[in-house]
Amino acid sequence: MSAPLRDSLRFPRRRHARASLPRYEPAAIEARLYKQWEESGEFNPDARLRAGKRPYVVAIPPPNVTGSLHMGHALNQTLQDISVRFERMRGRAVLWVPGTDHAGLPHKTSSRSNSRKRKRRQDLGREAFVKEVWKWKEQYEKRICLQMRALGQSLDWSRYTFTMDPEFSRAVRTAFCLLWKGIWCIAGSGS
Repeated sequence: MSAPLRDSLRFPRRRHARASLPRYEPAAIEARLYKQWEESGEFNPDARLRAGKRPYVVAIPPPNVTGSLHMGHALNQTLQDISVRFERMRGRAVLWVPGTDHAGLPHKTSSRSNSRKRKRRQDLGREAFVKEVWKWKEQYEKRICLQMRALGQSLDWSRYTFTMDPEFSRAVRTAFCLLWKGIWCIAGSGS
């Protein structure tokens, strides 16, 4: 490359005022903004429903309370967040329901609480096993919910539920019984 061409491609050196700019601290700023969003009530659809707006409801596939979220959760929940925010901007009464699931806990609780004894969950008995599940849930549920908030997800936290909460659990059992009895589904001919 010739010297004149090389010199013409160089940008003049400028002194930057970096020292005078405040450092961007995303954790502090994003936490404050998320708190404002939650307190504004915008994530709750009740006011828009009373105003006659069309509902738009998404139930988050509840992540298992077995540790922390992974990239798959982040991607899936980000795509859901995009859709619910889009519908909210269109004026709809949007409800994005958060929750967590107990799936996977039987193995985790069994291996964690009885690693020395090597007992299976069936050996614990139902009451002891359920107690272990609740201990595990208390340990990891908060971390998962904080991760969802850190992602800035516009969930209606007033409707949060865990799959083993009594009301939710009763609704699931009722639905399965209705499905089993054939009230909510039609049995095939078997041929």
